[in-house]
Amino acid sequence: MDLLKSHKRRTRLSETTYIILNVGFAASLLVTALLIQSPWLSLLIVLLSKWRALAVRPRFWFANLVANMVDLIVGVSMVGFLYAAAGSLWLQCIITACYVGWLLIIKPRSKRSYVATQAGLAVFLGVTALSIVSYSWDSIFFVAVMWGIGYVAARHVLGSYEEPHTTLYSLITGFVFAEFGWISFHWLIAYPLPGFGEIRLSQLALLTTLFCLVAERAYASYHTHGKVRWTDIMLPVFLTLGIMAALFVFAIVNGNDNL
Repeated sequence: MDLLKSHKRRTRLSETTYIILNVGFAASLLVTALLIQSPWLSLLIVLLSKWRALAVRPRFWFANLVANMVDLIVGVSMVGFLYAAAGSLWLQCIITACYVGWLLIIKPRSKRSYVATQAGLAVFLGVTALSIVSYSWDSIFFVAVMWGIGYVAARHVLGSYEEPHTTLYSLITGFVFAEFGWISFHWLIAYPLPGFGEIRLSQLALLTTLFCLVAERAYASYHTHGKVRWTDIMLPVFLTLGIMAALFVFAIVNGNDNL
């Protein structure tokens, strides 16, 4: 009985320590953003948080790094948002709280629904952050990062299905994202959000996330039934078409207002 109580105490202690460390990690990014104008130290902190991925034999480095890339994309994106929200402490605190939610609630889950959510958030946040900071980049770097986001997101989802062609499908997804990036780089549209300052809703982030939603639902349907059933993808398809139509109408109306 004493052994069981001791085990429960150790479990509570480890859980408490885990929570404190993650909250402290997110808070350190906020403090760094408030005290230092350059984001490089914050990015270094995020990168160093992945030291355990390399604390194994070199032949496991690539697999570990790929497995941690979704979390890394979200962390780097949060750094970008913190600096884009400079001058608005309340917004920076909300961003930090959202990152804590990612670290404690979403990231540790391993169910397929959570894995898909993790990949979707990495796509949306990663592409949004990329759209904010890449206005002065060369197009080749923008396209390369888009390819990386697509590859990592697809590999993350397919890994939960033990898909034998994970690498091939991930490469294809990466190239689709690269095409999206190439087209959108020359026609990048973002919508201002009241009270969010430099943080804007990227049309590219919205469309790529919707594409991922439809693709994930189609793959899940095929994996379960051996074919893609319309009933399984109907809602994501209609949602995507509805949002695309709304964006089209908004663009026409906004264009007429500017005439």
